[in-house]
Amino acid sequence: MAGKNRRASWVSLRTIPQYYLPALIVVIAVAISILYADNQKRRLNEENLRTSVAEQLGVIRAKLEGDINANIQLMQGLAAVIETEPRIDQDRFSALAYRILSTPHQIRNVVAAPDLVVTLVYPMNGNKQVLGLDYRRNEAQRKAAFRARDTGRYVVTGPVDLVQGGKGVIVRYPITYGNGHGGYTFWGLLSAVIDIDKLYASAGLHDPALDIKVAIAASSVGDVDKPFFGDPAVFHETPVIMNIDFGGEGWRIAAVPNGGWHQSPADLWIFRALMMLVGTMIVSPIVWVARLLRERQGNIAALRQREEELRALSHRLEIALEASRIGVWELDIGSGELHWDARMKQLYGVDPGRLGTYQTWKDSLHPDDREATINDFTRAIESGKDFVTEFRILTPAGEERHIRAYGTTYRDSRFRKKIVGVNWNVTADIRLQQALRAAKLQAELQNQQLEQARRRMEHASLHDALTALPNRRYLDQYLSEIDNSGGQANPVVLHIDLDRFKDINDTLGHGAGDAILRHVASKLHENIRPGDFVARIGGDEFVVVCPEALDEKQFTDLARNLIDAINTPITYGGHECRVGASIGIATRYSPDTPAEQLLVNADIALYEAKRHGRNRVERYTDTLKSLTINTKMTADAILRSLEQNGFVAYFQPQFDAHTLEITGVEALARWDHPQQGILGPAAFLKIAENLNVVSQIDAAILDQALMQLTRWRAADLNIGKVSVNISAQRLFDENLMQRLDMLDLAPGSLSFELLESISFDDKGATVTDSIERIKAHGIDIEIDDFGTGYASILSLLKLSPRRLKIDRQLTAPIISSAAQRRLISSIVDIGRSLGIEIVAEGVETMQHAEILRDLGCQTLQGYALARPMDATAFLDFARKRSWLTSETAKAV
Repeated sequence: MAGKNRRASWVSLRTIPQYYLPALIVVIAVAISILYADNQKRRLNEENLRTSVAEQLGVIRAKLEGDINANIQLMQGLAAVIETEPRIDQDRFSALAYRILSTPHQIRNVVAAPDLVVTLVYPMNGNKQVLGLDYRRNEAQRKAAFRARDTGRYVVTGPVDLVQGGKGVIVRYPITYGNGHGGYTFWGLLSAVIDIDKLYASAGLHDPALDIKVAIAASSVGDVDKPFFGDPAVFHETPVIMNIDFGGEGWRIAAVPNGGWHQSPADLWIFRALMMLVGTMIVSPIVWVARLLRERQGNIAALRQREEELRALSHRLEIALEASRIGVWELDIGSGELHWDARMKQLYGVDPGRLGTYQTWKDSLHPDDREATINDFTRAIESGKDFVTEFRILTPAGEERHIRAYGTTYRDSRFRKKIVGVNWNVTADIRLQQALRAAKLQAELQNQQLEQARRRMEHASLHDALTALPNRRYLDQYLSEIDNSGGQANPVVLHIDLDRFKDINDTLGHGAGDAILRHVASKLHENIRPGDFVARIGGDEFVVVCPEALDEKQFTDLARNLIDAINTPITYGGHECRVGASIGIATRYSPDTPAEQLLVNADIALYEAKRHGRNRVERYTDTLKSLTINTKMTADAILRSLEQNGFVAYFQPQFDAHTLEITGVEALARWDHPQQGILGPAAFLKIAENLNVVSQIDAAILDQALMQLTRWRAADLNIGKVSVNISAQRLFDENLMQRLDMLDLAPGSLSFELLESISFDDKGATVTDSIERIKAHGIDIEIDDFGTGYASILSLLKLSPRRLKIDRQLTAPIISSAAQRRLISSIVDIGRSLGIEIVAEGVETMQHAEILRDLGCQTLQGYALARPMDATAFLDFARKRSWLTSETAKAV
């Protein structure tokens, strides 16, 4: 059966005339070629689409990544400045942010969050609602804020919903600053909101001319199904995907053409028609030749002519299949006849009915490219090499187009030299390349500007803006370099603080203070040795570091010379300005001592120089260190005790000199030390004055005294008043007046004791005004320790105190000294003449009590009658009234 089928096929083939077999083969070959060309056309179109999408997406990706990283670099510059100014305020923050954000950016706002609470905002308009935001309590932002704090690196999140409204990308940058001990302390976060819409607009995503669909999603697995920009379906259409990296975060950006990947080329049907035409042109001669063979009337000469036409058509077909969207041209070099197909005429904007010539082509060339293109064409003809070049043309409508040309020379059957080639329009490609180059140049320019800004900010972060000297951060780096150099083991550190600088600021203004600081910086530069380092570390403090070893005489002489140079006066606003200087010196006793410790030691020595009269030099010693450490420990303990209510009132009663009834109580400050127990003022008062916390202690004692006065009245003790000591700084404290305004006091129930050591005469008007305001609240004024201070008769007349308390130094000798008794008698007479009651302190024996009573003192106070006691003990003492039945009462 199989044999019969083979025989039937062979018979069917044999029935076809042999002269039709070549035509059939050609038809099959042409059909296969047309199908192959059509498939190649589609595949090439898709590849061109993918290339075009990739190029456009690359520009968008580069712009997004460049803009985000540029904004991050701006924030790193701002963070570097804040690290040098951890006490930055809103005005300074706004000024820095305004300067840094003066370069192109997409930052919407900047906030700083010391201790993770937003307190600084720029710009303030539209962002006030962010103030007070606590990242530790905000569920949406806490995780990213903690990650930035814990890793010590910036964190980028977003897009996220913003507190101010809208969406944005948030950059959080952790800030640390030197703690003065070689380490760093976490300050807080610097956050910037990058406006996501501005990023999209800058990258061209909102450009209506964009012919691709773009979607953007986070890089996390699974997030591509929920992009934050574009259609989610883009990620499922075999898109071109690129990554955008910044910091520890990243995005995936995908794109597809607007019409999809399988869209037909614009000239597909023209191409198919051309291919069918070419196929028909190929097949028709074969059929014609077959018919001629069938009729055996062919002519050999005519057959050769047809074969020549077939070779020409085949050559054109090969060129057409090699390229897409091209125009085919052919030039007869000898005659100058130029043949353009319809596509060529379309490319050059020539009327389809017009015949082209070599001159037509030359006239179409752009004037700037004409000479070079014609020379290339001429060389190709003369050498016989291929003509491959690019040039610009101008259409009759004035449109400029970029053309890529390819041509090759050959000779026809008559040995006529010809050149055939193709042209295609590459204007879109050239413009895309130009856009990419422009974007690259713009990015490089921005990077240069950012680098310049970074250098300026780095210089600013290491130098003082007023004096141009290195600042504290630069000094820390310099000291660290000394430790790491492994060379010189004995540097010398001089810590300089200006004397009377505050007086100049207060009297002549900060302009004069700035002039003094610049003057001091100049004098320091002039008088230090080559190689020495000088820095301004804040306020009116300077540091000089001598890296080379000096003996004691050398560094002492250097310090003296610096003091003399600083003492040189300058003239500002017609006033002669002069400041002094105190210097603390520290040297390295062992190679193991860190250079940073030398700065601490020099500061201790400087404090000692200030304490001993200023305008002097002190060198750091172990004894000085021990004294300073003890003082600091006491100061720290005082501050802790203020927070923990560790200062308590002790009460010493005051007695009527004749009846020994309690007429009043003095509230005395005592320190309930955690380790040493109850301590008197001598143990803490001097240090408290240096800490400027005496007013706080006074306020605590006043509150306790008023509370106990209420308690005594409730117990029917018939105690008329309580007196408290008021320091000079408390006397002028506006908070005291506000506290008194809140009290409802019975007139005379409260007395303020003023130390006579306050110079009433020097501060006459101010003191008088404050005292009058106090008296207006029904509060009596007493002069304490009278006879040992500055009070004059005139000041007594001005102040009109209710009582004078004679100091114990005057009452102690009266038993044996008649002169002292006469002195106290005179004080009593002065008080009686001015209507002032006299209180005698220091009643140590009952003999003292008798003499003072006889001399005319109305009130007695002292250990012979009662010692100071706590509130509970005093309440028990007053209730029992045991002193009235004792031998003490009988003696008086």
